[in-house]
Amino acid sequence: MAFDWFKRKGQNITTSTEDKKDVPKGLWHKTPTGKIIEAEELRANNFVSPEDGFHVRIGSREYFDMLFDDQKFKELDADVESVDILKFKDTKSYTDRLKEVKAKTKLTDSIRNATGKVNGVEMVISCMDFAFIGGSLGSVMGEKIRRAIDYCIKHKLPYMIICQSGGARMQEAAYSLMQLAKVQAKLVQLSDAGLPYIAYLTDPTFGGITASFAMTADLIIAEPSALIGFAGPRVIRETIGKDLPEGFQTSEFLQEKGFVDFIVKRTEIKHQVSRAVKLLIHEYH
Repeated sequence: MAFDWFKRKGQNITTSTEDKKDVPKGLWHKTPTGKIIEAEELRANNFVSPEDGFHVRIGSREYFDMLFDDQKFKELDADVESVDILKFKDTKSYTDRLKEVKAKTKLTDSIRNATGKVNGVEMVISCMDFAFIGGSLGSVMGEKIRRAIDYCIKHKLPYMIICQSGGARMQEAAYSLMQLAKVQAKLVQLSDAGLPYIAYLTDPTFGGITASFAMTADLIIAEPSALIGFAGPRVIRETIGKDLPEGFQTSEFLQEKGFVDFIVKRTEIKHQVSRAVKLLIHEYH
């Protein structure tokens, strides 16, 4: 009888297992600080929790919708996708892993290119997707960035990369690392053409991305509290055998040390990017 209340027998209330309804997923989001927010309210606020300012990790589709006027843009090079160049095998083959992640994410690789207008300013934006093998840099990412830059030069448009990556893709070995030099060479051509390049660093931005083109932009912007670095804090701590400073590798820490120019909230990024592009174009000319 002690458990009758829990079983609701006392009120003669019973519900068969078949009739029980689960709460639909995705209606609410809980931030690391414990704040609860409705999914629709979160989306309306560019996926930033209004109570604590926490920036929820999002993908290229959300960034494109957020930045391009009226959510209108043209995707470039959508047919370029990853292949298993080296026939790499770990616990499973790279080919199988690519098939799985492509089916799960509906993406062809870890970056997408798009062109459109940002507050009336036409530009090209490349955005990484962390959901695709951690936003890792492989031969396709390097090639798509190269094509995006060529498009910018041909049409005289400014360029922006939204970085969100764990670093180079190990399954492509040296092919992955070769993309660093390839992208840097193309960025020099972009600069020679008098066209600005903006990097927007989001959480996380690590490895070869940080060691190369994420940190060579005309303007380096970061989201609040984003983790940015080469190796992770745990690896560094174990390597040097010392505790790291408070806030180490956050965007705020890097701005204080001069590695980041500005920290811009996602709710303000569209206005800030369009304004920065106009200023940079003026400086170039």
